[in-house]
Parts: sequence; C-alpha cells; structure tokens
Amino acid sequence: MTKVLIVDDSLFARIQLRKLLESNGFDVIDEAENGQVALRKIQELRPDLVTLDITMPEMDGLECMQEIKKMDHIPMVIMISALGQEVYVQQAILNGAKGFIVKPFKNEELIKNLNKYKL
Repeated sequence: MTKVLIVDDSLFARIQLRKLLESNGFDVIDEAENGQVALRKIQELRPDLVTLDITMPEMDGLECMQEIKKMDHIPMVIMISALGQEVYVQQAILNGAKGFIVKPFKNEELIKNLNKYKL
C-alpha cells in the first residue's frame, strides 16, 4: 500500500484529504502543518508519496520541495494548492514535483491523478 504524508497548514484540508485517500486505498502515515515539520517526517517515516501545499507558515511548499531534493529518500511529491498560477506550477515541477492539483478539486480528479503514483 502506498504510504502518504499530507502536508497542509489547514487542519480541515488535512482531515478531508486523509478521509479521501484512505477510502481509496492509500495508507496515510502522518500529517504535517508546514514544510519544516514535513522534512523531519519524510526523513523519519520515508513515505512513498507526499501531498504538499504551497502557502504555509515557517516554510512554504516550494522551499520544502527544494530541501526534499537534497534528501537521501526522495518521495514522489504532488503539489495541491489554491495557487494555480502558471509561475507556481512551473516552479513546483522544476523543483521535482510530479504533479500539481489546484484547490478546490473534484475528488475523482484528485484520486485519478494520485492513482498514477500508487505502489
């Protein structure tokens, strides 16, 4: 089962995403509220897939993505953000994200995209 780490500063978004992913066969192993916490959890838990918001306090998703690239364990990263402007999408992909999904999203669309990376 694909191990997932959800990274979003919104508790509501994390809860909703967890429910959706778990009901579709993903193993949500933990959550993080910002990029700094996410980096520690990626190192410790070694998830297969990370869903990563862009706008977060302390360390945003784009900064976090740059740090993930330096790690010995590099999970697949899908950016999920309300910031869908082309510049953010390009920056995320250039930094190594496998995909970019704009909030609000349709549940079916999100699962279809994430299933591409399911182990």
